[in-house]
Amino acid sequence: MKGEDALVALSSSDYLVVALYMCAVLVVGYRAARRQSGSPEDYLLAGRRLTLPMFVATLVSSWYGGILGVGEFSYRYGLSQWVVFGVPYYVFAFVFAFALASRVHASKAVTIPDRLRDAYGPGAAYLGAFYAFLMTNPAPYMLMVAVLLQLMFGGSLFVLMLVGTLISTIYLRIGGFRSVTATNYLEFGMMYLGFALLVPFCIHHYGGMGFLRASLPELHLTWHGGNSLQSIVVWFFIALWTLVDPGFHQRCEAATSGTVARWGILVSIAFWFVFDAMTVTSGLYARAILPNLDQPSLAYPALASVVLPPILRGVFFVGMLATIMSTLVSFSFIAGQTLGRDLIWRAFGGDEIVATRLGLLLALFLGGLLALILPSVVDLWYAVGSAVVPGLLIPLLSTYWFPLRMSHPRLPVAMMALSSLASLGSLLWGHARLVDGIPHYPFGIEPFYPGLFLSGLMVLLDRVLVRRAA
Repeated sequence: MKGEDALVALSSSDYLVVALYMCAVLVVGYRAARRQSGSPEDYLLAGRRLTLPMFVATLVSSWYGGILGVGEFSYRYGLSQWVVFGVPYYVFAFVFAFALASRVHASKAVTIPDRLRDAYGPGAAYLGAFYAFLMTNPAPYMLMVAVLLQLMFGGSLFVLMLVGTLISTIYLRIGGFRSVTATNYLEFGMMYLGFALLVPFCIHHYGGMGFLRASLPELHLTWHGGNSLQSIVVWFFIALWTLVDPGFHQRCEAATSGTVARWGILVSIAFWFVFDAMTVTSGLYARAILPNLDQPSLAYPALASVVLPPILRGVFFVGMLATIMSTLVSFSFIAGQTLGRDLIWRAFGGDEIVATRLGLLLALFLGGLLALILPSVVDLWYAVGSAVVPGLLIPLLSTYWFPLRMSHPRLPVAMMALSSLASLGSLLWGHARLVDGIPHYPFGIEPFYPGLFLSGLMVLLDRVLVRRAA
């Protein structure tokens, strides 16, 4: 893709809108950095003073970085995007709000590895840090920013990845999480504005449900979109990711109170519902209006380039950039904090902030190396969710819920490692036996289940042994 010309036709006014947005991100990020006091708590958690509006803006905006993958899925499978990427996450976000939000805030930990360390010692903490890095690896979002910039400007994908990542994260070295939340606030507004413009223009120019019914494949308007029941159900289990998501935990820790954390998540669910309504509608119109796209991952940009006039087209592309950049900045900081604070600082000591800054550079460097070889975002979500969540879920939840607490500190480490290896082995087995591009997993069972089953079995065995010992 290097050296290609821009793939969408933008006017000079569109480019001006994009340039103004880029400048605004830098200004907001650096202004927030000036308010950073220099204490580790302020740098890592914004002094634990996240109010309800800031909580909602930063949580909502950082949850949609894979917007190109969402567009690809809705283009291919229609309404089932909502069933796969919407409903399961609403359910588990609701569970998080009532079962975990206040407890996470009250724990006064800084990160998930801190919580595991307090409960089970350094072994669980270091392995948990490795899992947290896998979950927040910024590579796919670095790549998506570059792809979107190349779509608009043309040029080298590698150079654009450097530019996009630099603009998204350069202020983090000084501002830390305070800069993350400030820029997320701006990006939250832009992502909603972009899709709020696109949907009415589609309806105005092409019509409503009558047009979609006449123009779409029949399965696009069904809840399953042609996907098997098992392949949809497994996404509900992968949505358990929400309960162990480092971003959720970080924001609950940073909230001013447990009540703010709980209500922040509940309000966020409502915003996610609205945004999903706009993205799935846009995906349906993209499939109806542009039925022969070579790259379905570019469904939203391609639709906007056809439907929207100058300036508004630029605003939509800014909304797309904001959606990805909000997750890129959030994940980059968490990944840097994980590598720097939870691994380097814990192992060698020193200054927490300096170690986090070093970890940030390392996370971006590793992300850059991985970005050019990663598969599709949807495949990445599936692989990481299938391999990591079964291993991390019960050990982390057990630190907040006593009935799951394990009797020996080495047991959670074994559970995390063995459960993830079981799911990863199943995943690799299936992809080594592709038939017509479809993986065939052992006994036809999705990879998530073996790891989750093994975790549950180990908890039950632990309970039995404890009772016998008593």
